Amino acid sequence: MSKITVATIWLDGCSGCHMSFLDMDERLMQLAEKIELVYSPLVDIKEFPESVDIALVEGSVSNTDDLEKIRKVRTHARYLVSLGDCAVTGNVPGMRNPQGTAPMLHRAYHENATLQQGIPSRQVPALLPVVLPVHQAVPVDLVVPGCPPSADTIYYTLCELLEGRIPDLAQRTRFGA
Repeated sequence: MSKITVATIWLDGCSGCHMSFLDMDERLMQLAEKIELVYSPLVDIKEFPESVDIALVEGSVSNTDDLEKIRKVRTHARYLVSLGDCAVTGNVPGMRNPQGTAPMLHRAYHENATLQQGIPSRQVPALLPVVLPVHQAVPVDLVVPGCPPSADTIYYTLCELLEGRIPDLAQRTRFGA
């Protein structure tokens, strides 16, 4: 029996969702019997595969690199899951939206800088005009809210998806009944 391929993607966020993923502890070994982690910041694979069964996306879409990456992920993933509040709502990275990009960059790189004032332009992706939750950039198949979602919620979600079921997250997240 072939394993289900899983990728985890980290866009603009704190990595808390990946920490919750790792907090599954020994359950990771149970999952390893059924899945193959084919792309993740947790492993040393640089290129996104041509085909992935399940992609778990943490973080918001905040810059041109994020937008390019999430479009590629969507194209190559059969099932895309927005994992955590940054991916679902924009959360903390989205706090810059009311202020706008230019004032935020000016504050960070001029007002708060004592040396080498100026907005970086080399090797730094351009910020998008607004931070987007993943579903505003590409179609999403499932949202798993939480900041971060608990390891139990992530484990349940993966187990349900592996069994071909859509997880019922109503009792497992703050948006539940």
